[in-house]
Amino acid sequence: MKLLIRPAPEVTIKSKPVRRHQMRHLRQNIRKLLKQLDERIRVDGAWDRVVVTAPADAPDPALVIENLRRIPGISTIQEIAEFPLRGLDDMAERALAAFAGRLQGRSFAVRARRQGNHDFRSDQVNCHVGRVLLERSGAARVDLKHPEVLVRIEIQQDSYHIAHHRHRGLGGYPLGSVESVMTLISGGYDSSVAAYLMLRRGIRSHFLFFNLGGTAHEVGVRQVVHYLWSRYGASHSAKFISVPFEGVVAEIMRSVNHRHWGVVLKRQMLRAAAEIAARNNAAGLVTGDAVAQVSSQTMTNLNVVDRACDQVVLRPLIAMDKEEIIRLATEIGTEAFARNMPEYCGVISQKPVTRAKLPRIESDEALMDPQALADAVAGRSECPVDQLMAPLVTPEEVEMVTTPALGDVIIDLRHPSEGERSPLALTGNPVMKIPFYQLSEELATLPADRQYLLYCDRGTMSRLHAGHLRAAGYDNIRVYAPSY
Repeated sequence: MKLLIRPAPEVTIKSKPVRRHQMRHLRQNIRKLLKQLDERIRVDGAWDRVVVTAPADAPDPALVIENLRRIPGISTIQEIAEFPLRGLDDMAERALAAFAGRLQGRSFAVRARRQGNHDFRSDQVNCHVGRVLLERSGAARVDLKHPEVLVRIEIQQDSYHIAHHRHRGLGGYPLGSVESVMTLISGGYDSSVAAYLMLRRGIRSHFLFFNLGGTAHEVGVRQVVHYLWSRYGASHSAKFISVPFEGVVAEIMRSVNHRHWGVVLKRQMLRAAAEIAARNNAAGLVTGDAVAQVSSQTMTNLNVVDRACDQVVLRPLIAMDKEEIIRLATEIGTEAFARNMPEYCGVISQKPVTRAKLPRIESDEALMDPQALADAVAGRSECPVDQLMAPLVTPEEVEMVTTPALGDVIIDLRHPSEGERSPLALTGNPVMKIPFYQLSEELATLPADRQYLLYCDRGTMSRLHAGHLRAAGYDNIRVYAPSY
């Protein structure tokens, strides 16, 4: 099997030094990934092409092609057969043997490319081969503008090849030929698609997760990160960095005007991300923001958010609508992850600001204890992405209780303002109001011989915290789910 790989058009128009650099990266990436399938696969190339040659007993050609289609920087992959140059008649016979079965009743065109000195022109090849195919293959007609089948012939000095099949690649630039970035990822539709688009552009990405809700969420994010990297970025190493951000959230809730929670949270994340990015030689930050999708993503608020750090913030989804994002997530395979990803519901303002004023935001932030952010950054954990699934721990199973036992204690995790608007009242069970951001420290002071049922309006936050606490050894934690 022999494959001819063409780089994305943007690569071929670069200056010679840049093109040489990018083609070298492309060959290295292809060689590294195909070596995992079969060490005998050869990868050669020139300034405008890469040639892959596999032995006859190599893995299934479809498997090789599928791997190549997921490598950034590749425009097309052609399955080719190579022959010595013996004249136009031989060329026409070879083309007839290759395409006769596919031309029956269909329109076609011949496209010849020629390099070297020959006694014929490319248009003569097109005409001669096209006439033979039309007369002897059962083809319906020649259609130069919109052919159903395209016959591609490329002629070198003393040889030529015929492309039997042509496959589209990812496009973009070869991974590693552009600077690295730090991608903020939550595992949802937006951040996973944003991460894919950066990888497709040839930008090596590390993945940064701000843990707001415990073990269950992080497990899901680890899975989607490993999936993205293994499919589209496995030619280069990458890190998964998890930052415990519950303390920062608690500090925001204590100190900041509730209308500013979303904007301040994003600013705190960017500050932490910029510091971590600098330590990992990442030239920029990537987020899944799209204009006006939520209140913190208005143009005014994004401007205020970006003032939190000096790093460039890249937003590949900025002009996409949700339908387009979900379509792309389905196409790349992350939709199933996003659809089942726990959604953290703890930082929701009743009337979030849509036109934040930087002086007011900075005034609120001045009331926060800066040690909370410093502790979060210092407490981060780092893991190579290729090892993410090795230490994977499945979240503890959490029992959902619809009718509490007589002695069960209900813990209302909601923010005090939510509890005031919709108080939880039970006749037979005590209800304790412990905001989620104080749960860890207060739970240790409660009697250990009681069973505690965690409650929040949507059930997401209570399940996340229950899973986290059970994993930490609290066997007396359940979830109160009266109507979930």
